[in-house]
Amino acid sequence: MDLELRHLRIVRAVADAGSVSKAASLLGLAQPALTAQLKRIERGLGGTLFERDRHGARPTRLGELVLSRARVLLPAAQELQEEAVRFAASPSSPGYRIGATNGPILGGLVDRLARERAVSTYTSWSTHELTSMVELGRLDYVLTGACGDSGTPAGALVWESIALDPVFCLVGEDHPAAQEKEVELASLAVEHWAVTPGDGCFADCFATACARAGFTPGTIYETDVSTCTHLAQVGRAVVLCQATHQPAPGLVMVPLAGAPLRWRQLLGRHPTAPDTAWVVAQAKQVHRDAVRRSPVYSDWLVRNPGHGTAP
Repeated sequence: MDLELRHLRIVRAVADAGSVSKAASLLGLAQPALTAQLKRIERGLGGTLFERDRHGARPTRLGELVLSRARVLLPAAQELQEEAVRFAASPSSPGYRIGATNGPILGGLVDRLARERAVSTYTSWSTHELTSMVELGRLDYVLTGACGDSGTPAGALVWESIALDPVFCLVGEDHPAAQEKEVELASLAVEHWAVTPGDGCFADCFATACARAGFTPGTIYETDVSTCTHLAQVGRAVVLCQATHQPAPGLVMVPLAGAPLRWRQLLGRHPTAPDTAWVVAQAKQVHRDAVRRSPVYSDWLVRNPGHGTAP
């Protein structure tokens, strides 16, 4: 007997229900019929999958093995079916599938690309997850970033550097630094910090920059963008942000003197991704537009020529 997905569904149903009779009811089968099917599955797999008594059905060691595989294979098969249906129903002209970590230029890129074709997006804090999805062909592009002096992520993707920006900080409008053109990192030694999550080296780079400034950072809140914003607004933390960030009301973006931290905007692509040169050009234009919309960054570039991406 060849093992089929329907057999795995039976094993999962018995394990989830805790008895053959309850599983039969959930599957809409007569108990004798389900019992007979389960015996055929056990014969095909070479052993007993469940210990059955008046208290119910409990997986054996072989049953646990089969069940662990079933819990991976069944959702994967369902996802494949749903994705195939979506693909078959989509227009014949392929769209752009873009994955992205937190960043200020995704919205502009989607707006530009959507003028030509359909665009779908997927967001994650994990660059590794996104690059894996591109490698598997589930995404065409990934928009992410890395510390300025680090290399591109490992893997089979083709990478383009969109921009190299300084990292600034966000403070509440009542914070003493809010009145400054720029602030020394050392002057913020007593502050708490807030950052968005990531699986790159930024945390290590930040710790190194603080060490060079003569201090070890205190509490670091790793959380979502809205919580970072709130913590800065109420004076609970200083937020590290990209220089093209558009501050929310009640916040002021302040450059760090000497740009001790830099962030490289990266666009990775699958080798078969559509319209590569055009998409890269659009991403770079979106970044230039973001720089122009940021008076703080534009002013910083005037005072620090050659240290960022000019508009």
